[in-house]
Amino acid sequence: MKVPKRLQPLVDDGMIDEVMAQLMSGKEAQVYVVRCGVSLRCAKVFKEASKRSFKQAVQYQEGRKMRNSRRARAMSKKTRYGQREQEQAWLSAEVDALYRLASAGVRVPEPYGFVDGVLLMELVADDEGYAAPRLDDVTLTAEQAREYHGQVMADVVRMLCAGLVHGDLSEFNVLLDRDGPVIIDLPQAVDAAGNNNAAMMLQRDVDNMRAYFGRFAPELLTTDYGREIWALYEAGELHPEITLTGVFEQDATSVDVADLMAVIDDVREEQAERMAPAWEE
Repeated sequence: MKVPKRLQPLVDDGMIDEVMAQLMSGKEAQVYVVRCGVSLRCAKVFKEASKRSFKQAVQYQEGRKMRNSRRARAMSKKTRYGQREQEQAWLSAEVDALYRLASAGVRVPEPYGFVDGVLLMELVADDEGYAAPRLDDVTLTAEQAREYHGQVMADVVRMLCAGLVHGDLSEFNVLLDRDGPVIIDLPQAVDAAGNNNAAMMLQRDVDNMRAYFGRFAPELLTTDYGREIWALYEAGELHPEITLTGVFEQDATSVDVADLMAVIDDVREEQAERMAPAWEE
């Protein structure tokens, strides 16, 4: 096929030998199958900000750290340079997340490089070597649903242990290869410790997976992995090899109201004594 304009520089530089076909076109990027030597890979071409329908919501960007203070100051302003730097930071987020999660053992496509808004990465394939389907395109047995759900929950845990929450996880952002689920599409990944919305987003990610896999294994619909995982994370007890139960019990420790009121009364008395005029002593 004709080489798309955005991929021509990579062809000229020898990073891509041939553009084979367009794999998909989404709200934020177009993905092509390309040949690099003897290997087939994916080239994800991010659309320009004005042509993307996915909004760079503030809730996703909160907590992202900028190494360059000048860039950080520029991004806080509405100048043309600041907007350009903010766009570059948004595009780089997926690349950074892929490298970080791959090294943490999360099943994500292996990244090979990022040049001028084009991410070159592994082509996730099925048994026959074709591009792997999304979860939304497959029908599972109850046994497969339970197994794959467990794998995804394990990867959610590994992601959180690496400090990230996907933020947009669903059956549309998970591929299924010969070894199970592979998580994709990470430009909106959020910093777990620095983002006030992280707990909500993790719960939403897990709930989406529960709803999908629950179509094939209804017993999964009664699980509560989201709150269990976040509670373990907050308590500092979450680790990549942890065994989850899918059960979460709210702390039901009762408060002794009489003791609490006594403490409040003592504080009020102390405050009154401090505020009393000297002539009353």
